[in-house]
Amino acid sequence: MPSRAAEILLVEDDSLLRRAFSLLLQDAGYRVREAGTAADAIEEARRRAPSMVLLDMGLPDRPGLEVARALREMPDTAGVPIVALTGRFGYDEELACREAGCTHFFPKPIEPRELIRRLPAILEAPAGGAV
Repeated sequence: MPSRAAEILLVEDDSLLRRAFSLLLQDAGYRVREAGTAADAIEEARRRAPSMVLLDMGLPDRPGLEVARALREMPDTAGVPIVALTGRFGYDEELACREAGCTHFFPKPIEPRELIRRLPAILEAPAGGAV
């Protein structure tokens, strides 16, 4: 069971998918804050740094890579694990995500239970450590 302090910022523009993942994460014991745009994600992180960010790379207002870079520049989120979620996958995409500051990369669709299973190790990994 995750620590009570584990709070995930879920950034996903598809409201149905965002809600489904939010419920799944809550059922697994995480506290969840949601954002549907890059601007909302950065504002939420600025308001209070999360324990982890699940970040969709295809946002409507700015690319997810820009969000990851912005989070790395903010002192309170510089060491927070950022998990990139993207429908475009391959070596080049993963490299771009890592260069932008994402600590982990999961191609979509990801099986929700697999994501939940891997989150504790991501939260416990040293800052910048890949799982």
